[in-house]
Amino acid sequence: MAGVQSAVALREAGFTGPVTLIGAEPHQPYDRPPLSKAVLLGKAEDSAFDVDFEALDITLRLGLDVTALRAAEHVLDTVDGPVRYDALILATGAEPLTLPSTEGVPGVHLLRTLDDAARLRPVLDRQHDVVVVGAGWIGAEFATAARAAGCAVTVVEAAARPLAGTLPAEVAAPMAAWYAGSGAELLTGARVERVEEGAVILADGRTLPAGAVVVGIGARPATGWLAGSGVALGPDGSVTADSALRTSLPDVYAVGDCASFPSARYGTRLLVHHWDNALQGPRTAAAAIMAAESGAPLPVYDPVPYFWSEQFGRFVQYAGHHADADTLLWRGDGADATWSVCWLREGALAAVLAVGRPRDLAQGRRLIESGAALDPEKVADPAVPLKSTAL
Repeated sequence: MAGVQSAVALREAGFTGPVTLIGAEPHQPYDRPPLSKAVLLGKAEDSAFDVDFEALDITLRLGLDVTALRAAEHVLDTVDGPVRYDALILATGAEPLTLPSTEGVPGVHLLRTLDDAARLRPVLDRQHDVVVVGAGWIGAEFATAARAAGCAVTVVEAAARPLAGTLPAEVAAPMAAWYAGSGAELLTGARVERVEEGAVILADGRTLPAGAVVVGIGARPATGWLAGSGVALGPDGSVTADSALRTSLPDVYAVGDCASFPSARYGTRLLVHHWDNALQGPRTAAAAIMAAESGAPLPVYDPVPYFWSEQFGRFVQYAGHHADADTLLWRGDGADATWSVCWLREGALAAVLAVGRPRDLAQGRRLIESGAALDPEKVADPAVPLKSTAL
């Protein structure tokens, strides 16, 4: 998404020079969210973007690994030789974390690429017993697909609850019941000792039969190849872009999952591993490249982060950043089919999580953008539209 949108955004911004899009995968550029849904369940063969690259005069170089960046020469080194650039946008995304000591063990899978989804489809078709390691967003989405395919599913989570690194305990607590409701077994506080062919052995000695093991324990920016390039990286491995998505090197920009950016709205640097960031950021990078040529003012990238997840028959949406919020307010009961949670910071909305309440999400996102002060009593009343809670 981030690479494709960068190339398209340059053309939309009026850039007329050559544009080359390099990708390590051999496939036509594709969208990732359908991989854990339609593609995985065989309802779609792929999720290629509906972009006419030829009409846009965008050169695709697919199946090409980039190995190094030589900034002083404005050159990328690739397995097919050097590629020169005038401006470079890094859109290398993130790579999934792997379980230690599982490399080469048959039946262990990740779900990040189209090839990953293709390898997992026969697993679901054969209705194997599946063990999912990690009860985060991707673990929940895969467990949903596996149950829909008729597989027996056990989800193993080292923390005491799902989404432990993402949501507060009281917000994540209702989500634990979603697993059992779908027929999946959720084991929390369970650490994987090792994985063998056909089995997952937990630290407490339990052995789980596993025709397949799917690992969903997070991802890190795919920036290892930038070592020694001079591109500044943060402790999390992300490229530390500025508010115009420029890196520490001249003429080099970074967008999407591989890049963090400073948010004036939240007073911190954000690393956002979600689709909407990969859609929005490239427009800023393209505008910054055009500004460098024309001398126009630099754009500022400070979005309200947004993502969604479809799991266990529910549509879950989130907007904002709740880390520094001082007030948490429920709109509805977490045991019900639909509910929302709002986080306030100094009286203004910082973030909203909506389960089956898309209007709360849409209205909340606009309130976050406006920074308006809200009436907490009205916010906590699910019958009051969020847009009517502003003071």
